[in-house]
Amino acid sequence: DVLIRSSVDPLLFLEFHRQFTHSLVFIPIGAALCTAVLFPFVRRRCRAREVYLYCLLGFATHGLLDACTSYGTQLYWPFSNYRVAWNSMSIVDPLFTLPLLVLVILAARRGRVRFARAACVWAALFFALGLVQRERAEAAGYAIARARDHAPARVEAKPAFASLLLWKTIYEHRGRYYVDAVRVGGTPVHFLGQSVPRLVLARDLPWLEPGTQQARDVERFRWFSQDYLALDPRSPFEVIDIRYSML
Repeated sequence: DVLIRSSVDPLLFLEFHRQFTHSLVFIPIGAALCTAVLFPFVRRRCRAREVYLYCLLGFATHGLLDACTSYGTQLYWPFSNYRVAWNSMSIVDPLFTLPLLVLVILAARRGRVRFARAACVWAALFFALGLVQRERAEAAGYAIARARDHAPARVEAKPAFASLLLWKTIYEHRGRYYVDAVRVGGTPVHFLGQSVPRLVLARDLPWLEPGTQQARDVERFRWFSQDYLALDPRSPFEVIDIRYSML
C-alpha cells in the first residue's frame, strides 16, 4: 500500500497506508496474492497449500505487529475505520527488529529450529515488556496531570525511537494539549514539557470556509491523528499532529 499515493493529494497516502491491506478480513486474500508471487520460485520444495499456509501466517501476524505501534492500523476495515494503536513499541524499532533478523538468519543458514523458537520468545517478551512499560508511562502521565491539578479524560503514552525506557505522554485539559516525557526505569523520572492549544478552526483559522478543500483536508488529518491537532507555534498556518511533536 506504500504505492498508493498522489502528487496532488498528500493525505491519500495517510488514508490508505495500513488500511485494507492490513485488515483482518484481507488476510486470506493477501496470503493468496503472496502465494501467487512466491510459488513459482519454491514449487520444487513446497506444495502450493504449504506456501499458502506460510503466507497466511505471515499476513495474519503483520497487521497485529503494526497495531503494536502508535501509527494506527485499520484492523476492522471495512466495518470500521477505527485506527488501532496499542503504543507498545515505536513505529521503527531496531531493538526489536535486529535481534529477530539475526535469529531468523541463523535458523535459515544452520537449519536449527531452536533459533526460530528463540526469535518467537524474543518477540513475545518484547511485546509483553512494551505493554507493561506503556501502562507505567500512562500512570506517570496521570501523576504529572494530578500535580498540575488537572483531571484529563485520557492520557496516552508513546515510546521514543528504539526505547522502552523513555516515553512521551500526552493529555488534554481545558482545550490545551500537555506534552511531557517520562523515563520508566526502576523509579519513574518526569521531564516536564510544553503545552499548546487544541486546534479550533473557528478561532484559529477563521478565514477557512467550511466545505472548502482545505477544510475537508483538516478533517481528514484530524481523523488520521485521532484528533490530536494543533497549530505549529512556529508557523501559524501549519497544522501538526501532536502525537509526533518533538517538544
